[in-house]
Amino acid sequence: MSMLNHTSSTFVTTGAIRSTLRSWQAWLGHMINDCIAKLIARREQQANLVILRYLADRELRDMGINRSQIGEGLAEAGKDRSAQQEALQRQPKMSQ
Repeated sequence: MSMLNHTSSTFVTTGAIRSTLRSWQAWLGHMINDCIAKLIARREQQANLVILRYLADRELRDMGINRSQIGEGLAEAGKDRSAQQEALQRQPKMSQ
């Protein structure tokens, strides 16, 4: 019996394990990035809300909002921005 007749499946198994680990690593990386992006977006929204609350009524009126619209207006703008970001992520990336 020669060595060529005795093959091991260790190489195939190791490759499958490595592939699976890479997939899990990529998934985990995306999840962490998404969480951090949401945290940053939330902090940005809070900062903008504080800025708007400190503006005078006249400055708010110049922007077309009144004081009672600050919270809902910012939430709506955030939803619009999220939709734009998702649309950008769905577009195919152009090769350089």
